[in-house]
Amino acid sequence: MEQHFWTTAILDFLIALGVVIGGVVFGGLGAFLTGDYPMERMMRLAEHLKIWAMVAAIGGTIDMIKALEVNILGGQINQAFQQMIFVLSAFIGAHTGTILVHWLIKGEI
Repeated sequence: MEQHFWTTAILDFLIALGVVIGGVVFGGLGAFLTGDYPMERMMRLAEHLKIWAMVAAIGGTIDMIKALEVNILGGQINQAFQQMIFVLSAFIGAHTGTILVHWLIKGEI
């Protein structure tokens, strides 16, 4: 069970990171092709994609909220805590992607 927990937490982190980085790269390419400023667009996209990266990593917010409710009301606090760790892991991955984009574009964090 412990192995499954850490595997899921790491996957959530990396999926959220990948959604932000991939979305920013392809959004920047789209901005370039349409004559917009790619770097400026990429900075805005990084901020806007954070929440969607978390949703994609967790697998849909409604399922996670339902599981959290069932676990808390059912007295399974350990399971609820694990769900919160998965959300935190996805948030950290999305935020890391945003920080990386800011760092690569501006040279500062």
